[in-house]
Amino acid sequence: MKTTLTLLAALLLAPLHAAAAPAKPNIIFVLFDDLGYGEPAGFRAGSPFTMPNLDRLAREGMRFTDAHSASAVCTPTRYGVLTGRYPWRIGQFGVLTTFSPPIIERERLTVGALLKQHGYHTACIGKWHLGMAWGNTGGKKGSDSAPVGATAGEGPTARGFDYFCGYTHARNIGMIMEQDKVVANLASVQAPPYLAQKTLDYLAQRAKAGTPFFLYVPLSQPHTPIVPSPEFQGKSGQKDYGDWIMQGDATVGKILGALEQHQLASNTLVLVSSDNGAAGRPYPPLRGCKTQIWEGGHREPFLARWPGRIKPGSVCGDTICLNDLLATCADIVGAKLPDNAAEDSFSLLPDLLGTATAPVREATVHQSHKGDLAIRQGPWKLVFLNNGTQELYNLQNDPGETTDRAAVQPEVVARLTALMQRYIDSGRSTPGAPQKNGVNISLKGGRKKGSASPE
Repeated sequence: MKTTLTLLAALLLAPLHAAAAPAKPNIIFVLFDDLGYGEPAGFRAGSPFTMPNLDRLAREGMRFTDAHSASAVCTPTRYGVLTGRYPWRIGQFGVLTTFSPPIIERERLTVGALLKQHGYHTACIGKWHLGMAWGNTGGKKGSDSAPVGATAGEGPTARGFDYFCGYTHARNIGMIMEQDKVVANLASVQAPPYLAQKTLDYLAQRAKAGTPFFLYVPLSQPHTPIVPSPEFQGKSGQKDYGDWIMQGDATVGKILGALEQHQLASNTLVLVSSDNGAAGRPYPPLRGCKTQIWEGGHREPFLARWPGRIKPGSVCGDTICLNDLLATCADIVGAKLPDNAAEDSFSLLPDLLGTATAPVREATVHQSHKGDLAIRQGPWKLVFLNNGTQELYNLQNDPGETTDRAAVQPEVVARLTALMQRYIDSGRSTPGAPQKNGVNISLKGGRKKGSASPE
């Protein structure tokens, strides 16, 4: 009798224990295109741009004040986001064109591939810009579009994503692909609303499926072409550019609204950032803008919301990098990364949960479109200009990078140079077995520059 009661109790309690176990969180990463650090009001007092949904994320989650993209231009940053590896390791300093071949290696682990291994459905909706294998099905030479029905392999669905809907880069924003096929050639102004609706449709589908998902949303805004929809035109008070930013922010708001509608918000980590600095728009006190090695080229707004896990209204001053997405996702699902993956990715989970007792990164490396490199550790930033010269700045005292300290702090120059060389020689900046870089990198300059017209 006692045995029977024990078994009955176990059967009754089992579902309760299962229900109490935390489910794997959904993860959404929204990446603006060319949104400068100084443009959201939460990152620069007096910003004239209207971004109420980013403001909401700052109130409901965490605002990072020292976050960085891997590069000061688009394509390299996106390589780093998805692979957790610095793009200079493959010599990628510039940006790709419409029909460029893929730059993410077939065997390389991506965020999407990792999460698929752990039961996630994965989707990319928006700008890819990491190359595809077009073969003979693309458009004419020099063209920025391909006809409906044209196909391309080795794209997002071959790099870890179950579903893709978007375009290859900004100059063909209206050439919409679904999976590996061109399905429409829209007017530029039509593309962002079309993709926003695809995003909402995806969230509705995943709510019905009831399984965890990873959704990567690389937005158009505020990159050119600046084509705000009629409902946003004239609404920001900051001309078309401000209206365009407002539309991007509204897409974030639609995502947040859909999460609430489908009762997904409480178990979804939402991350929002940008791929590089604002194009041609410096925002003091930071120096420089898109394409440049200075802080305005790669310091990014970064916001995170995870109800019940991230403290609302919190601020983190830790230096982080968008490369850290892969290691963070691995930490969340309890995955051990292999030595030949995510060589430059550190988990942000301690920062997000407020449990960090030290910086999550030993140091962070930046790069410019011209082939300049820089290494940041604590307040110090050592710049290796591609002409072979070095400059040193103390960002704590000099965020505008106005005073070169290299001549008066030679010991800092020597220490950071040695650290950067170690990162090059070992093929990684994280602990683990040494790996090989895809190209030879020299700190003496002469690194291959990017394209003449970065997009």
